[in-house]
Amino acid sequence: MFCPKCRTEYREGFSVCADCNVDLVRELSPEPKPEYIEYEQIMATYNPADVAVIKSILDAEGIIYFFHGENFMHVRPLVEPARLMVDKEDAEDAKELLKDLNLSIMGINLRKEDKE
Repeated sequence: MFCPKCRTEYREGFSVCADCNVDLVRELSPEPKPEYIEYEQIMATYNPADVAVIKSILDAEGIIYFFHGENFMHVRPLVEPARLMVDKEDAEDAKELLKDLNLSIMGINLRKEDKE
């Protein structure tokens, strides 16, 4: 049994999703895949630890993203930053999630306030 909304699998005997409160189904329909995603650059960082923190935040919210140049920064550090690219539809949500994030080494952030 599966929840058609969150796609969680349940063992036999359950009839309603505990999280979504919807009736379970025997089989899930295939998840439609987007044909094309338009990305927007949100921020950039040189620090792999920042990349890991940002990934965990965006993964938790289900935001579609990738880091352009993430692997290159391991080969030649500080030459080119890893650029956070987010689905344009999720760009504002991502900016809101990351606005208070203090990135460690380079001090790059999304705040437009006075720099201290």
